[in-house]
Amino acid sequence: MNIDDIRAAAACLDGQARRTPLLSSSFLDDMAGKRVLVKAECLQHTGSFKFRGAWNAISKLTDAQRQHGVIAYSSGNHAQGIARAARHADTPAVIVMPSDAPRQKIDNTRALGGEVVLYDRATEDRDRIGARLASDRGLTLIKPFDNYDVIAGQGTVGLEIATKAQALGIDTATVLVPCGGGGLTSGIALALEADAPGLRVHPVEPEGFDDVARSLASGRIERNTRLSGSICDAIITPSPGEMTFPILTRLCGPGLTVAEEDCLRAMVAAFNRLKIVVEPGGAVALAAALYHADRIDADTVIVVVSGGNVDAPVFADALTRFT
Repeated sequence: MNIDDIRAAAACLDGQARRTPLLSSSFLDDMAGKRVLVKAECLQHTGSFKFRGAWNAISKLTDAQRQHGVIAYSSGNHAQGIARAARHADTPAVIVMPSDAPRQKIDNTRALGGEVVLYDRATEDRDRIGARLASDRGLTLIKPFDNYDVIAGQGTVGLEIATKAQALGIDTATVLVPCGGGGLTSGIALALEADAPGLRVHPVEPEGFDDVARSLASGRIERNTRLSGSICDAIITPSPGEMTFPILTRLCGPGLTVAEEDCLRAMVAAFNRLKIVVEPGGAVALAAALYHADRIDADTVIVVVSGGNVDAPVFADALTRFT
């Protein structure tokens, strides 16, 4: 895939997806000791960037595929994106979700019309479950990151970052992106390679689930030993994708990791200073910018906040602990 695919996705998403803002706060700048700009994808439809890739992928279906329906697996954000896009395309959607996914994400997926199939992510294989259901029901599988139409849709975030950076006179910056399987990160990197080559992408992950950082360091796909046990559920994947990893290797700088406590602190900072609600996995890049700025060379940091679908008790705990 290439930049033309991302531009085509942007045309497909025109009038469907929101152009989310690039936010700033002098308080965050002071905390980081750098200029910090926040791409607020938590304000996208369904509360995360995932609607972009979902709509682009579903728009490519044939009439027969739409009639039979789609299937996806997700801890919640891809699930909601697919469910909403499928409802607007008038096609059935089956979503395979881990049973320990945040309750809000499960409930929202069902409310958007998705049929939710729960599984135990520690003992069951979601790929196998999804493949079986797809075969039995004639459903089209739309993977959360290893799908070029999905990557192209997520890459539209990068086009918007490039346009805004140019308007602000920014030609060099570090771009930090929360990273699971790499769909968002690789899509943004492809877009910036074409439209803003001075902006360098670095993936960010929670400690203990840093498969992308390790893979970039070793030059081969590495796997996580655990598949559960993190509050950053949105970006917990077994390994980088087969489609995304070559893009990440070619275009991204070294990966960064942050502690879960830093994610909670970043959630509170985003709420207090930007008035946005961010989920733990969506806050990892902001946590890296605010609390690990010594690991970032650039004077300007553009941070993608990838989602805001957080259960109320988790958000309340963060506010209680760090306000």
